[in-house]
Amino acid sequence: MADAISAACARVLDAAAREFNPFLHLKSNRANLDKARDSLRAIEAYVRMRVAAEEDKLNVCDHQVQDWLNHVGNLQLDRIDEDYGRLMEYSFLQQWTVHASSRAGIGKRVVNALEEVNKLTGEGLQFRNFGFKPPPGIVEDLRSIETIGLESMLNQLHDLHEKPDSNIIGVWGQGGIGKTTLLQAFNNGLKKARDYQVVIFIDISNSETLNTVDIQKTISGRLNLPWNDAETVDKRAKFLVRALARKRFIVLLDDVRKKFQLEDVGIPTPDTKTQSKLILTSRSKQVCFQMGAQKSLIEMQALDIDAARKLFLSKLSNEASAAVNSYNLFSEHAMEIVRRCGGLPLALNVIGTAMAGLVEPREWISALDAIKENMDNIDGADEMFARLKYSYDVLTPSQQQCFLYCTLFPEYGSISKEQLVDYWLAEGLLLNDCDKGHQIIRSLISVCLLQTSSSMSSKVKMHHVIRHLGLWLVNKTDQSFLVQPGMALDDAPSSEDWKEATRISIMSNDIKELSFSPKCKKLTTLLIQNNPNLNKLSWEFFKFMSSLKVLDLSHTAITSLPECESLVALQHLNLSYTHIVRLPERLWLLKELRHLDLSFTAALEDTLNNCSKLLKLKVLNLFRSHYGIRNVDDLNLDSLKALLFLGITIYSEDVLKKLNRTSPLAKSTYRLNLKYCGEMQSIKISDLNHMVHLEELCIESCYDLNTPVDDAKRTTSCLQFLTLSVLPSLEDVIVVPMPHHFQYIRKLTISGCPKLLNITWALRLEMLERIVVSHCDEMLQIVKEDGSDEEPGAQILKTQDRPSEEQGDFDGQSVCKSESTSGANQTGFPKLRSIVLTDVKKLMIICKPRCFPSLETIRVEDWPSLRNIPLSSTCKNEKLKQECGSIEWWEKLQWEDMEEAAHMKSKKYFIPI
Repeated sequence: MADAISAACARVLDAAAREFNPFLHLKSNRANLDKARDSLRAIEAYVRMRVAAEEDKLNVCDHQVQDWLNHVGNLQLDRIDEDYGRLMEYSFLQQWTVHASSRAGIGKRVVNALEEVNKLTGEGLQFRNFGFKPPPGIVEDLRSIETIGLESMLNQLHDLHEKPDSNIIGVWGQGGIGKTTLLQAFNNGLKKARDYQVVIFIDISNSETLNTVDIQKTISGRLNLPWNDAETVDKRAKFLVRALARKRFIVLLDDVRKKFQLEDVGIPTPDTKTQSKLILTSRSKQVCFQMGAQKSLIEMQALDIDAARKLFLSKLSNEASAAVNSYNLFSEHAMEIVRRCGGLPLALNVIGTAMAGLVEPREWISALDAIKENMDNIDGADEMFARLKYSYDVLTPSQQQCFLYCTLFPEYGSISKEQLVDYWLAEGLLLNDCDKGHQIIRSLISVCLLQTSSSMSSKVKMHHVIRHLGLWLVNKTDQSFLVQPGMALDDAPSSEDWKEATRISIMSNDIKELSFSPKCKKLTTLLIQNNPNLNKLSWEFFKFMSSLKVLDLSHTAITSLPECESLVALQHLNLSYTHIVRLPERLWLLKELRHLDLSFTAALEDTLNNCSKLLKLKVLNLFRSHYGIRNVDDLNLDSLKALLFLGITIYSEDVLKKLNRTSPLAKSTYRLNLKYCGEMQSIKISDLNHMVHLEELCIESCYDLNTPVDDAKRTTSCLQFLTLSVLPSLEDVIVVPMPHHFQYIRKLTISGCPKLLNITWALRLEMLERIVVSHCDEMLQIVKEDGSDEEPGAQILKTQDRPSEEQGDFDGQSVCKSESTSGANQTGFPKLRSIVLTDVKKLMIICKPRCFPSLETIRVEDWPSLRNIPLSSTCKNEKLKQECGSIEWWEKLQWEDMEEAAHMKSKKYFIPI
């Protein structure tokens, strides 16, 4: 009884203390609130800075972070400050007597506010992910489009689009008349459309060869589907047809030049029943008919004079435009230029941009004279090119040559900026200045002679009309180009056609042999790459090419290179991705060679000691070549004093040690392949500390290697790509806390590591964007987390009772289990966008549910039972799509909550195959 009374008294005293403490400690609590508020403001500023950085990358603020910011913004502490200030105007005695109730109330509010601020401060410190890439919208907003003069055409297109029986619509007209602009404007106008689930804009430009892979990549990207390079075109097309057929879509095909079957690239043919639409543009009315647009056709018309003048003036600077509107001389010249452009929007855009800054009368007179030159009695295309020629004339001589060089590439697709600059350097157009090359690219883009590639900042493209302008201009110089890339050629042009050529491009064809010996002593560039079946060159093929500076034979099937000692001027030689077995014995006679690419030459056995004798080499790439350095004495590249870039394959740990000690070579090493290092049991990444520019590391077929160690903290690292392949003894990879050598790795590839049970260490790779795991027979889980089977509070993605092949089709029963674990809100892999798992048959657990703010795709191959796992057990991320082995599993999947299943299905959380 006494104990009960004592306990009751204690409770009363505790309650009294809780009530009295806010009154008693008002000033100290108020001071603590000020400090806590300052800390919260600092954390809020940091969080807002991180959110702004994500938004600069076009990412979306994380929902939890946004809620936290809203709560911080809704804190109402000013009223407490005001009331506290008024209370402090009274004496201490008054506060404890007359105004005691006010003091008590303010004291409680201060305590409550302090608790709230401390809670928000703690939450703010926990954030690791501040934004994520938003899922693709229904419409991809293309660049801002000016539709000056195209309003009537746009209205016609909208009218046809609204007709129920207009399933396929064709728009045709000459090049440069505004078909692409019209289609882009129509695309952007669909942003508010609710009748369609996806709008896909595809640049076709199939001059002779249909670039099916690029088309399929565009469709996959817009549907946010995984991509597998190893998948056949036909299989991928069938999958895309099924995936797209489930949606009400609009597909916009720009610049269709030849008929092709829609299903062959992955597009289902729309019909009235599906209410989907296909709109295409073409220079040919017949192509529109062949593609099925017989009943819905629009012919593009040139701009009238008023619209043409308005478009031209819109390209001028404010000063030039004001001069045209204010002075008769400028106005007359402007009208003359507009008339000579013939209402062609492309010509008006290009010439207007080139004249944008001209404000002096003599400049306008000179420009008009240049546009008038050689234009009399020219019909059709020649007239258009003559009108466009001014944009070329305002370039410097070196810019002009660089522009003409771009015509060597196929009409479709993109051009690598790096490749362009390398070619220009070898041709002597840049005076050994790479930066000048990129500056010229920017200049060509600024005058509309090149265009930026919408998909990649590292590439550019050339409008087909501008490309033909370039070829037209070549014919008016003393140069002679033989240009037939991407034309599906089975045979090369005859040797007679080669005689006078200064540059030749027959890339991206299906040529199988070059069995002649062309006499082309003026030839400086020869581009033969991407002829996958080319396996024969005549032994004297290079005999009469003494002026050749650029030779690209990459991605061909050649097994040997003819004797080439006559190529005394050659500076750039690309033999990557060929089947070449050994280099010519006398290759070392090519004393001017500066760029030699032998990467990914799987059959190369011997270089015959040529490389060390090419003293002017700046780029030597032997990365992932079968040929590698086996003995220390073979690493004899110290003579290459000019070397700036080295990619190398090494077969010995001793060679690696010597390379790292050789400071100039180590500093030049950008790509390193360690292969068949038989004695190597472990490797410390710190052993590569002198390779300060190392970007890519591949360790393969080192059979005794069991533990690579990233053992030393490092703040400066360039390593972005790591491959661990065919390492049968590999059990773990040790990574120290940040910062470390692996901190900037973007892609991790692991293949053929049977003892590797997980890759939990990858959680420390905070920049990781892509994980590829294949043929790891004993891997049980991607990320191992302690207590994953016992602790309460979360779910694990786990397969149980996996059916054997003999059991046949899965019966839909309890193949996926959600178990309680802690850490449901764990974070990790903040940048990860893609996971590819191939033949990981024992994999039981991927990982605990995580935020995965950037994850877009999980692709699984040769793991049939994964088809039984609902995606919701893995990740709640709405952007995530899962690719599995068949389409039937969706209908067989058993859901405990059918309402939730229907909801997820309607939201397209799943894209089963």
